[in-house]
Amino acid sequence: MKGTSRTKRTSSLICLVLGIIITIVAITVDILATVGFISSDQWYRGPLLILGIIGIVLGLYFYPTIKHHRNIINFLFLFPLLFAFFVTVILPLFLGLFYSFTDWDGIQFHNIIGFGNYTRMFKDPQLVWSILITFLFVVFDMILVNLVAFLLALLCTSKLPGMGFFRASFFLPNLIGGIVLGYIWQFIFANVVTIITTKYFDRAYSLLSDTNTALAAIVVVYIWQYAGYIMLIYITGLNTIPGDVLEAAAIDGASPLQTLFNIKIPMIAPTITICTFLTLTSSFKQFDVNLALTNGAGFVSNFMGEILSEGTQMLALNIYETAIKSNEYAFAQAKAFLFFVILACVSIIQVRISNKKEVEL
Repeated sequence: MKGTSRTKRTSSLICLVLGIIITIVAITVDILATVGFISSDQWYRGPLLILGIIGIVLGLYFYPTIKHHRNIINFLFLFPLLFAFFVTVILPLFLGLFYSFTDWDGIQFHNIIGFGNYTRMFKDPQLVWSILITFLFVVFDMILVNLVAFLLALLCTSKLPGMGFFRASFFLPNLIGGIVLGYIWQFIFANVVTIITTKYFDRAYSLLSDTNTALAAIVVVYIWQYAGYIMLIYITGLNTIPGDVLEAAAIDGASPLQTLFNIKIPMIAPTITICTFLTLTSSFKQFDVNLALTNGAGFVSNFMGEILSEGTQMLALNIYETAIKSNEYAFAQAKAFLFFVILACVSIIQVRISNKKEVEL
């Protein structure tokens, strides 16, 4: 019995080690082929990777142990998700960081230029302007989206008739794709709004005709799209408040405003943290509405000594146009890594501040 167990353990370990080695070799060959160090026609990369993964899975699954077998099984179930996350997020992040130090053209690179893309990046007036208006957009969105969503959640948790219909109606814009949504509102601003301004102000005026009002138009469209989604999270938080607490407040004579500010808001502090985090990250990554509504157009005079023709171009759209339109993929990768650093730092700061506020409340 012990001999059989020892043989099974040895076979499993051999299978596991071989699987790990084969997987590492396959990933190494793929990276080397991707960055151009070896020929890209290495057909065996895919089969080798699959064979290595199968070896790892079989080695872990058949390893004869009772104590850690459940942990091994749990890892096997999590492995596809973890592997997909590594391949689609972690690996591209580090590859993108590497490419940002090269002259990569989207296919291959010829030279490693060090911090050349980064020094050039901070001298680009259009990028600096895009960062500034992105921060401005995020500030307005974080405040207005959460305010509108919270008010809608209060309305939808009231005992008025037809609240199910209103919940679905408020959430419906979130189901519309950002590109479609942008074109719909572009038609509204260019036709419906101009008719109203012509009738009441004797001049046809569209919010998209001026850089400042165009940014406000993007904020309006984003609130209309995203507030319904955040509303559902606030509704969930409000529904978790114990009913006896609200009844006790009513018996003690608390007014609706006192109940709101002294009971409801403090008790849904974790929900507020989640909603502000989601709004923050989503606002920073705004791309599709910006592309469809204005495509970054807008006149800005004398910014850093230059005249800009893309005054409503936010950071995500700026990175996209640098890579796709200008065909400067390495420069776009440097911008994207800066975007990642900004978003990570701001998100961490926001979560820490919100957690402190939760403790205070």
